[in-house]
Amino acid sequence: MPAVTVSDITVLPRVHQPDPAVANERKVRSVTSAPSGYEGEGFPVRRAFAGVDMSDLDPFIHMDQMGEVEYAPGEPKGTPWHPHRGFETVTYMLDGIMEHQDSQGGGGVISNGDTQWMTAGSGLLHIETPPEHLVLSGGLFHGIQLWVNLPKAQKWAAPKYQDIRGGDSALLSTADGGALIRVIAGTVDGHEGPGSTNTPITLVHATVSPGAELVLPWQPDYNALVYVLAGQGTVGAEHRPIRKGQLALFGPGDTIRTAAALSQPSAEPNLDVLILGGRPIREPIAMAGPFVMNTREEVIQAFEDFQAGKLGSIPAVHGLGTDLHESN
Repeated sequence: MPAVTVSDITVLPRVHQPDPAVANERKVRSVTSAPSGYEGEGFPVRRAFAGVDMSDLDPFIHMDQMGEVEYAPGEPKGTPWHPHRGFETVTYMLDGIMEHQDSQGGGGVISNGDTQWMTAGSGLLHIETPPEHLVLSGGLFHGIQLWVNLPKAQKWAAPKYQDIRGGDSALLSTADGGALIRVIAGTVDGHEGPGSTNTPITLVHATVSPGAELVLPWQPDYNALVYVLAGQGTVGAEHRPIRKGQLALFGPGDTIRTAAALSQPSAEPNLDVLILGGRPIREPIAMAGPFVMNTREEVIQAFEDFQAGKLGSIPAVHGLGTDLHESN
């Protein structure tokens, strides 16, 4: 899981350790395990938010851990063309390469440590595929796709992209050098990530060395979630056990605690976690397939607009997938 690494963590800015005498540490409300499934044309995923109430996830809607899978030659798969409206998709690549293209001529390529942030807004058609050379050669594929809701006032905004290179993330460490912190979006201890968000959120990928602990200051009006990408450890002051494929939901407060176990699986030498939170939107949600709106009528309108070709046209060299239950 290379993402973005550094040769000397001691040169990075340090996150200030919150004063335990005044900090209001968040307690762990629940730990849930992500069930496995398949997405798109058949790549394996873990449904990270399964079993968690939508009101606790707000402003987040959905998150898949894609892979980790080692493809043989000819096996890499992507998604067919599919529509989106009313929210943002955030694709974070840990290993591998993904090409993306939309019906408005946008797109690009992301690889190890890169993030592709797509604001679907009023709607578009979109496709994500591995490049041809990766299909021929096979290789490792591992990433995250997160759905971030948009408030009613922004659901009809014009679609746009951000391609965030891994090297642009704000890189930090803990005081003892036991954790590498990559701030992709939002602010941690005054250090701002490169992602520009319509909905106020913070998104962090942290690698915690065996036996080390990470205590992060966290925006009090944001919710707080920790998802384990690899390894094992504990969350909260109560040291609740957590392992790969599990999600911790925290209660109110202004700090988050995560620690890596001394003993890690042989193939996963560190605890890797995705830490995320945002300011709840607290608006009604109506969703079906690739549309996240405020009312059922708006969802029906989205389907009708898609069928009428109002979300864009596919380039002539491509065929249009019609499965509206894709979650990418």
